[in-house]
Order: sequence, then C-alpha cells, then structure tokens
Amino acid sequence: MNQEKQTYFPTIENVNKAAEAIKKVSAVTPLGVSLRYSKQFDANILLKREDLQQVRSYKIRGAYNKISSLTAEESKNGVVCASAGNHAQGVALSCKLLKIKGTIYMPAPTPNQKVEQVKMFGENFIEIKLVGDTFDDSYHAAMFECESLGKTFIHPFNDEKVIEGQATIGLEILEQCDKPIDYVFIAVGGGGLAAGLSTVFKALSPNTKVIGVEPEGAPSMKTSIGNNKNTELKSIDKFIDGAAVKRVGDLNFAICKENLHAMITVPEGKVCETILELYNKDAIVAEPAGALSISALDFYAEEIKGKNVVCVVSGSNNDITRTPEIKERALLYANLKHYFIINFPQRAGALKEFVVDILGANDDITYFQYAKKTNRENGSAVVGVQLKSASDLQPLVERMKKHNFYGDYLNDKPDLFQFLV
Repeated sequence: MNQEKQTYFPTIENVNKAAEAIKKVSAVTPLGVSLRYSKQFDANILLKREDLQQVRSYKIRGAYNKISSLTAEESKNGVVCASAGNHAQGVALSCKLLKIKGTIYMPAPTPNQKVEQVKMFGENFIEIKLVGDTFDDSYHAAMFECESLGKTFIHPFNDEKVIEGQATIGLEILEQCDKPIDYVFIAVGGGGLAAGLSTVFKALSPNTKVIGVEPEGAPSMKTSIGNNKNTELKSIDKFIDGAAVKRVGDLNFAICKENLHAMITVPEGKVCETILELYNKDAIVAEPAGALSISALDFYAEEIKGKNVVCVVSGSNNDITRTPEIKERALLYANLKHYFIINFPQRAGALKEFVVDILGANDDITYFQYAKKTNRENGSAVVGVQLKSASDLQPLVERMKKHNFYGDYLNDKPDLFQFLV
C-alpha cells in the first residue's frame, strides 16, 4: 500500500538548531518602532531591519544554515548556486567563512556592481560564471555542473535547511517584542522566508496574522494559493527583482497555503513611493523587495489601527542607477506624471502657445521628443508633463483639446508607451 508523502513543515526544534548554527555570522537585527509610520497608521509599527545584515539581506541565514549542514564529502566536492542577487551574496560569504569552494552562476547582463559585491564576500573561495541572458539560463548551467561533477546545489528558497534558516527571523521577532504581535507583513518571492517565519508564528504566536506581500506584476504565490496548486506564471514584471519569480518553491507553497493568513499584491509604483519615502524621510535604503512589506500597510490601514504590527525590511541591495526609474514609476503611480502625443501646428510660436496657454502654472515638461516634418500641417511630439496635483490632469487635457493640441494619452497604453518613451 502506497503511503501519501507527508508535507514538510519546519519544527521549532530545527529552527532553534538553525539559530545556533548561524549565530556567529548572522546579526540579531534591530526591531524598532517607526514613529512616522506609527503616527500615519495610528498603530504601533515596528520594522525588523534585515537590511542591516552584513550582506544587506536576510539571505545569509538560509544560505549559511544549508552550507554548514553539509557532510564532509559534500563540503569537499563544493557547492553551486544560481543567483544575480542577495542569495549569491549569502552563498559567497558562507563559502568563505566555511572554507568551501563555491561556483556562482549569474546571467551575463548582471550589473557589474552586483558581480563585484559577490566577489568581495566570497574572495578566493568562489568562482563566478556569467552564463546566458536570464536567470533560467544560469540555473540550467548550474544544475548541469551539479549533476556532472557531484556538487551540491544551494537553492535560494526551495530547501528545508534554507527555510529553517530564514525562520530564525521569526524567533528573533518574538524574543524582541514585549507584547503580543497582531500582524506581520513579509515579502514573498520564492517563499522561503514566508514559509519559515509563518511556521514559527503558527507554533509560538498563533493569533498573529502573517500577511504575505507580492508585487502586482509577479503574483505567483497568490495565484498558486487561489488555484490550490503550485502554478507557474507565463510572464512577470521583473522590476522588483528580489520578489519576482514565475513559480514559488513546492515546499514553500505547501507551507504557505496552510500558514499564511492572507496573500496580497502591491503595485510596483506604490513600492517605488515607499522606497523614496524611506530614503528621504527615514534615511533607510531599501531595495524594492525590502519595501514591499511596508507598502502593504496602506491596504490594511483600517484593520491595523491600534494594533501591534511588524514589517520585515528584507534587504537594501538597491542599485543607485535605478533611482530615475524608481522616481518615474512612483510619479506615474501617484498620477503626477503623464505622457501625451501632442499635435503641434507647424508654425512659428506654436510651442510658446502650448507653454503659455495650455500648461498650468505648476506644470513642468520633463520629456519632449519632436521632429519637424516638411509639407505637413501638424507635427506630433511625445511630451511628458509632471503635475503638482493629480487633480490638475483633467483641466490640462481640456485645454489641450480646446486649442487642438491633443493627440493621444499614453499612460494607459503600455505597448505604445514602451515604444515611444
């Protein structure tokens, strides 16, 4: 008689063992009150600052717990991983500390800054191989090396030891908080953190509601739970790279399906707003995935009033070269940045008329692309306008139409927007 395979759930005993194993390399990160968010939401909002780990994310916990658990033979053969982000840094540092040789596969287009970070943490104990254009290309190359050379693959999330390592965050939160926790918000990518932390809270603080948060453009866990089976998405928005996966881990899905109180998605533009607010108002540098948990608070504003709430700030590996795109997405989300096709009469003074008579006193042209064409009554330009208030949009459009400048609105036409802007 065939016995049904039992679903894996981390035990508190194993999570405690993981905490012991990683205590020399993983910082007990602060759990501090955010006065600004507490006032904004009329609640006690605490931030668990995993962005302050040595590798600037929680990933060191799972990576070190996994690699330190290898047998002598497995350690001698070496390890392999595929990652262009935080997992690669966690594996690299773990290899150096444990003196184990590791090979890290990264896509060829990975920014040099990320490659250099991984080299810094791993030093002579790691080798970086840039393979393919995507993570999938790197993953397949890494798996081929594992299979052909008998090395151990260090999965970023779908691994028992990795899950138990990430779960140690839950133990720390409960030890650091002196009163019951009503809500915990955590980012969900592959699901390792969500699976581990939710298990700890279900066992030790069952009344706490653990809320998983995904990017709106990559709702793999939410979709899977809704379908009651692990579901691979056909396409995703990769902007929030630390939490954008097409398919969550099978182990993680089974755990999260049982343990999470809810899964929600947050628009990428809202996350960008949060990143800028954290930097400008709190001097906190958060990567997109690191800001996901805080971004979710707006969508729970009524529920969390008067409650004790923890948000896990999962990482701070944000590439400064992405700042213009982050600002752009934030403005678009706030309805303060708008793109139009403008029909300019091909005559002297047309641009001056547009600036003086059409734009509002606080409107600012931030993008302008125009080519004058001969033998044409009108010439089209793509124009980006930043507003001071979202309510200024409709009057602006009405003035454009009244004076026959209006051609088309691009914000709600993503294919055309991407092509022209």
